[in-house]
Amino acid sequence: METFSDKTLNCMECGGEFTFTKSEQAFYAERGFTNEPKRCKNCRDKRKSSRDGNGSAGPRQMVSVTCDNCGVTTEVPFTPVSGKPVYCRDCYNQRRQQPRAFA
Repeated sequence: METFSDKTLNCMECGGEFTFTKSEQAFYAERGFTNEPKRCKNCRDKRKSSRDGNGSAGPRQMVSVTCDNCGVTTEVPFTPVSGKPVYCRDCYNQRRQQPRAFA
């Protein structure tokens, strides 16, 4: 079992310090996230609100792709990275529900 301790990180957006708490680290580990947060809560909240169409960034641009699992054409709110699989909503949700095998 991993033990966590609070970490002080610097926000890439505002430059301020914020605490990545033990409980947040445990939550990240439980979800399989490997990267630490790069923004403080305030900057994350601002970024989220700008993505929902209410801020200056406007609505998200959707990209048409083919699901790597079932072959259905779908749209995703990001530009796929070469070599990484992209899934339709149904296949993505099925994969999320499967238990992960850790090395």
